[in-house]
Amino acid sequence: MNEVYDFLKACGTYYLATVDGDMPKVRPFGTIDIFEGKLYIQTGKVKDVSKQLHANPNAEICAFKDGQWIRVAGKLISDDRLEPKVHMLDAYPNLQAMYKADDDNTEVLYFEDAVATIYSFTDAPKTIKL
Repeated sequence: MNEVYDFLKACGTYYLATVDGDMPKVRPFGTIDIFEGKLYIQTGKVKDVSKQLHANPNAEICAFKDGQWIRVAGKLISDDRLEPKVHMLDAYPNLQAMYKADDDNTEVLYFEDAVATIYSFTDAPKTIKL
């Protein structure tokens, strides 16, 4: 788990793919956190990405750095508790101008039944179950 977190954190930006009906949707993201042993992301409940994940929680992250790339696939599950929201916003203080842990918009989601795979052009893929 820490290796996946460190990779995504070092990338700064990763791309999150969701499903909207029968069409894929991909957008850049930058929040990643570990809370209670789970890998979390953050978004706003008013955004389409939130609506898509509530309709179909299957998602995948992809990021690239230094000749390696990672794919993290699984279900993103919303966690409406205050504690993981506070933890995420403490890790990303620049978001506190737009989001508050106790507002009706801030949403954190964790990966469930997820598998991360790190690839490169020179080495065999490395698989990590989250």
